[in-house]
Amino acid sequence: MKKTFYSVFDFLLFSNIFMSLCAVAQGLLTFYLIGAKPMLPVLGLLFTSTLGIYNFSILATKTGDPLKSPYLRIRWFFGHYRLMVTFTIVSLLSLIPLFVLLSMESRILLIFLGIISFFYSIPLFTIGDQKFGLRHIPWLKQFMIALVWTMSIVLLPVLEAQHFHLTTISLRDITILIAKRFLFIAALTIPFDIRDLFDDRKSGLKTVPTVLGEKNAYLFCQILLGGYIILLLLFKNHTIGHDFWALALSVILTGWLIFKSKWEKNEYYYFFCMDGVLILQYLLVLLFNWIWGYF
Repeated sequence: MKKTFYSVFDFLLFSNIFMSLCAVAQGLLTFYLIGAKPMLPVLGLLFTSTLGIYNFSILATKTGDPLKSPYLRIRWFFGHYRLMVTFTIVSLLSLIPLFVLLSMESRILLIFLGIISFFYSIPLFTIGDQKFGLRHIPWLKQFMIALVWTMSIVLLPVLEAQHFHLTTISLRDITILIAKRFLFIAALTIPFDIRDLFDDRKSGLKTVPTVLGEKNAYLFCQILLGGYIILLLLFKNHTIGHDFWALALSVILTGWLIFKSKWEKNEYYYFFCMDGVLILQYLLVLLFNWIWGYF
């Protein structure tokens, strides 16, 4: 029974299905916050694009013998190589009909994000004998991840909801919504780089932890989350109601998880607990909304 549980758990985490569900949850959160009904083509696209891009990134950055990698995720992924290649191809192909269902504004946005994601994964540049991609440029890794995620889970739902007249939201509030989610995603990416600190230093990859140091990187995460709380108060001239408390609680929990994360932590902590905050945030909003309405 326990072995079966871990097999299913590993499949969900390391195949990036769980991460894709995180993207869907964040898309649902955006629809909720702008007061629009969730749109299935947008949610489907968030799921399949996340699955396809994350799997493609792992396949594209394969080095050496992945079955001897120190990371369980990499060993599992390439231990199920054919299945993961199939998942990647199917998910990327499924983007075509979903892409057609979107508005022209959203299509332009997705093409832009697709180009960024491609250049992020592929080592296209060469200096001497060393090949590198955009992710190797100092500080750009966190910025690109946070940008692609934010534009996907915030701007895409907003554009589609506005195109079909499902909501009315000011440019000011759209900007705040994008900015605070950007800070949240950026803060979540840094602990993963703290975990990879020693490997990144060896490879010369300039990330926030390699530049600032481990302790300052943790502090930087808390500053980003503090900025999120401030912007949370400004969104829709926010009164301190159930949405505020739900989102604030999720940020406090995230800050605690980041503080407790160390490079020695196993991969389940990062890929379930840390990434799982993206789902928990939406569930907390629903829970607080239900409790508020009940009482």
